Amino acid sequence: MTVFSSEYHVGDDERKGGKNYYAAAVVCSVMLIILGITTFFVGRKNAYEIDTVPSFEAAIDEGRYDEALEIYRGIQDEVLKASPENQENNAVKIQMLTDMENIVRERVDSLCDRIIASRYVLTASDINFLNSMKELTSSVVSERMYGICEDFLLGNIEKPVVMYFFEQLSPIGNFAATANPLLRELDFIETATGDVQTAESAFNEGDYISAVKKYTQVDQNYDGFVGDYCDKRVTTIKALMYEPMMAEGEHMLQTSKFYSAEQLFSDLAVIFPEDEMIKSNLLTATSYTSEVREYRGQIEVICVRSLIADTDIAFSSRIHAGDTGLYLTTYEFEKILENLYERDYVLVDPENLIDMSDPTFLLERNLKVPKGKKPLIVVIENLQYSASAYNVGTCRRLVLNDESQVCGEYVNAAGETVVSRTAEAIGILDTFVEKHPEFTYDGAKGIVSVSGYEACFGYVVSRDEVDDRNAALSAANMPQINPTAEEIQYNRDRVTEIANVLSDNGWKFANCTYSYIQDCTNTEKPVLIEDTEKWLEQIGSLFGEVHMLVYPNGNYIPGKDDRAVYFKNHGFRIFFGGGASPYYTYGDNYLYLDRAMMSYVTLNRKVYEELFDYKQIIDPARPVPEGT
Repeated sequence: MTVFSSEYHVGDDERKGGKNYYAAAVVCSVMLIILGITTFFVGRKNAYEIDTVPSFEAAIDEGRYDEALEIYRGIQDEVLKASPENQENNAVKIQMLTDMENIVRERVDSLCDRIIASRYVLTASDINFLNSMKELTSSVVSERMYGICEDFLLGNIEKPVVMYFFEQLSPIGNFAATANPLLRELDFIETATGDVQTAESAFNEGDYISAVKKYTQVDQNYDGFVGDYCDKRVTTIKALMYEPMMAEGEHMLQTSKFYSAEQLFSDLAVIFPEDEMIKSNLLTATSYTSEVREYRGQIEVICVRSLIADTDIAFSSRIHAGDTGLYLTTYEFEKILENLYERDYVLVDPENLIDMSDPTFLLERNLKVPKGKKPLIVVIENLQYSASAYNVGTCRRLVLNDESQVCGEYVNAAGETVVSRTAEAIGILDTFVEKHPEFTYDGAKGIVSVSGYEACFGYVVSRDEVDDRNAALSAANMPQINPTAEEIQYNRDRVTEIANVLSDNGWKFANCTYSYIQDCTNTEKPVLIEDTEKWLEQIGSLFGEVHMLVYPNGNYIPGKDDRAVYFKNHGFRIFFGGGASPYYTYGDNYLYLDRAMMSYVTLNRKVYEELFDYKQIIDPARPVPEGT
């Protein structure tokens, strides 16, 4: 049991604790008083800050300009004298100054805009405001004076308007200090207007190099306002152009556009003379270029269909294959390229033969090729991948691999799906150019012609194709399809994705009619119109602008024929017919070329001896014809 004493004794330690308690209480009281005083003054301070800008604006509204200017300068002095450690408070005052400056700017801009737009005459009240607000109005008016001179230089405003603007403002206060030098330069500004507008037009069109060149040229001829403006524009454009143009040039190197890359990096080296990366890229480009000359001779155009990727399927005696004589094997196509390369042929873009800037009139261009080279155009015919050709060992569709390279996909004799760049002419040609960059002039590859019959690149891209596709699948003893709208859209997206990769790597596209019309020569115009409308809507919409048309089987329509005029009116300006010997001609708003069809049954034509050695071309996997 615990016993508590009725007496309570306070020891020395407890007495000391009591004294500490009273001391703490006193300290807290003092702190509360200080806090209250501080809060009072801070509140007054915040109220003062909140009230300052409205007071400034009210003083201007009531014409008390000296008072308004005193308010502004007082805050400005506080900012200049403020301790660097007190940044938060200083930021508030800087914002107050900005708000006051904006109030003045808005009023000055309103007066200037009225002077420019309607020849407004400043009143005594306007002049008093502009004169009394000293440095606040002077800075804005100076900016507007320089601004109107820039507009005059750029052709956005007429000289009489500029003169009237200065006439109204230059007599006020110290505005003449800015106005008079500019007035003395107006004639020089007027003289430079045309060249500056040319430079600015180039800039607006994204031609940064021409813009910088022109501005630099003008800068060399003018001092003062024009020179300063040109310097400023050159600095701005150089900052904008560097990264995108470096990326563009490096992409040119990656896609074998060495001549364009050489030109680009040569121009950039002048603009950025100290840049080592530009020098290195220029050296890379020039290592793959040579002297270029105009070419006026024959232009070879060869054409191939889908290639036989699996010779086991194509030539197996166990399978009743289709007519393999219409197709080359991958081996044969590669051998043709090797022979052409050894005989100094170089791939060119047929669109380099014409200027299509005017839709109603086509201008001839002189084709340029590296010295000692002969131009070559490659056409891949009707790359739709009909199911009817599966038993010939061709690919079934185009796909992209993990490196975004275009590949052919086929099912081999063992029933395995194979994806390979060298299964189709596109990948074989791309690979060949990678090994032999000099085989292309500035990255040109070939032309892929596409129809809409049954599929495009092996994908059903419209409901109209389904019935034809199913008919071909049925004939090949394969399952029918019934794609949903979502699946068709997915296929369209895949074709567009592949087309974009091809285009980026130098390939061009052509229409070979939606239905792959066998004899366009004898087809009535209404049929061609209906067919073309379907092609443009269902196929052309996947490829962007297409300017070439490849006539199936070479059955062309003469250029002045009303049907050919219809094609031209819908953007087709280059036409390919058929013929073993090279031939091309310019007609009324079009260019026509013959193409030589390459197939197993045509390889031994005598006319092809200049292109390749027939004996080197034939695939050893082909069966030896009976009787040989």
